This record gives sequence, C-alpha cells and structure tokens, in this order.
Amino acid sequence: MTVKGSEARQLGRTVGWSSDFAQMRQRLLDAGLMDLVAQGSQDMAALEREVGKTLGCETPRPQPGCEVTVRYLQQTTRTRLPEEVFAQFVYAFELAKADSRVVGINLVAPEDNPVALRDYSLHMEMLGFLKTQFPEVNVSLHAGELTLGLVPPDDLRFHIRQAVEVAQASRIGHGVAILYENEPFQLLEEMRRRGVLVEICLTSNEVILNVEGDEHPFLDYWAAGVPMTLASDDEGIARIDLSNEYGLAAQRYGLGYRDLKRLARNSLEYSFLGGDSLWASPEFNQLSAPCAGDIPGSATTSEGCASFLAGSDRACTQWQLESELAEFESLSSFRSR
Repeated sequence: MTVKGSEARQLGRTVGWSSDFAQMRQRLLDAGLMDLVAQGSQDMAALEREVGKTLGCETPRPQPGCEVTVRYLQQTTRTRLPEEVFAQFVYAFELAKADSRVVGINLVAPEDNPVALRDYSLHMEMLGFLKTQFPEVNVSLHAGELTLGLVPPDDLRFHIRQAVEVAQASRIGHGVAILYENEPFQLLEEMRRRGVLVEICLTSNEVILNVEGDEHPFLDYWAAGVPMTLASDDEGIARIDLSNEYGLAAQRYGLGYRDLKRLARNSLEYSFLGGDSLWASPEFNQLSAPCAGDIPGSATTSEGCASFLAGSDRACTQWQLESELAEFESLSSFRSR
C-alpha cells in the first residue's frame, strides 16, 4: 500500500538532501510531514469505506471478504532521488507509529534498476537509522530478487545481508540470490538464529527471473532451517493464487502435508500480528502454557486459554488456523503423509 507517496517525495525534494539523517528527518518534520501522516490515515479510512461499500459489508448479504481483517505495509519506491526515498521512509515510519492499521514498511520497485543498485547500501543505512528511532516498527524488504546475468556479479553479494544486518529486516521477500552472497551459509545460519522469515515466490521468480526447480534456493533455505512461507507476489499480474504456490512447492520439492502445514503456520508465527504466540516454540510441537491443556477445534476452551486468546491477536488467529486444520484433518477423505 502507498498513501501520500508522491506528496512525501515532493516534501523530500523541497527540503533537499542531507547525509545527516537526523538533521534531514527534523527538516521534514518542520516542513509539515506530520500533516501528511494525518492525511494518510484519512485516505486509508476512505479506502476502507469504499471497499466495505463494494463488498456490501453493511448490507444484509455481505460478501465473504467483509470477514477479512486487513493490515498494511507502507511502501517506499527505491528508484527515486535519495532525498525522495528518505522522505518516504520517514513518512512510512511515522505513519506506522501513528496508525495501528500500518504494521510495517516495505521497499518496492525493481531491485535491478540502475538507481536502486547505485543507492542500495544508502537505502539500507537510511532504514538502519530509522529503525533505531522506531524500534517498534517492522521492516519487510524485497531483497535478493536477482540472479546471475541480470546484474553485475558484485551486486549479488550483499543485498540480503545488508537487508538483515543493516536495515534490520525481519522478513525478506524473494531472497533468490542467497547463494551468491558473500559467506552465504553463515548468512543462512544468522537468518535461522534471528528468525528472519523468507517469503518464497515460486511463480514470480520463474516468470521474472527465470529461476525455478533446482536452480531456486528453496531447498537451501529449507535445509538451513530458515523460517519460510509462500507468497504470490502479485496475484493480479501473475493470474495465480496462494493455492497455486502451495501446489508448486509440493510438486517441485516433494513436500508432504506436514511440510505444507509448517509453511502455513510460519505465515502467522512470523507475521506482524500483535501479541504472544499460541506456540511455546517455533517448532510447533507444544502450545503455550495458557492453552497447553486445550485442543483447537474442540467445543470448549478453558478459561485461562480463552483469556489468553482474547489478549493476543497473534494467538487468536493461530488458534483459528489450528481449529480449521483440525476440522480438515477430521474429514474421512483426509490422508496424511
């Protein structure tokens, strides 16, 4: 999602570039950036009202989409002048701090664009600075959406590492170039240890990068124990859905039902939902103490577990997933592998 992106870029051009990030952030604030933040929140509210109207959410026959809770990542375009990119970043962090519907920030546009390549390290430094100012704001970055022949080899060697270590990203989109990184196996271990999730986009990587099958690092991430989930990238452009990606993962990499279930669970465990996890550990082998004696999908829930779920959006959503999985697995046609 991008709200007030062009206005934030214009504000950046107005105040001009400074390599002193703290000084430039203050200039943006003095120039009225917080007014844009308030307007951005209003734009989101108007957008949600329009979506609700289209879906008939206030009518006797609402569409199923009315039951979906939507949260946003505010996007920054990486192909603009440094002052424009920094202004977008500051705006995005301030918007995420001010509006609970915005759960983090993202960086978009082709990573192989000449400007994006030239300024990649600068962008990561900007994010690293702002992350220290707003430690509660989540950073999710498209990084390593590259392959040999698309960019010079030197540009394959540091993008994912800087996204993780400099920008402090907790989710990485694509990550295709991981094995071209300097010391890739050390980086994989660092990502596993820090719980940095990789969003795998099989169809997108095949269509855009011509990387698929054994050339894709899917199994390398899997073997290294890096948290993974599946993503569609852009359903409207690729004309796919998430079910398609689960099917590809199963067909190409021999995943069984338990493997696919782990990918689905990861999507919530490493999401930007607030609150404690339903699980005692990301191994998904034991529920957290308040719900340890409860069974998802059962008719009743203990008082302690119900109270815990009511206080955690993350745990509540995970409980819903587990209940739906239990219902699916109870079907007579279900066969587990």
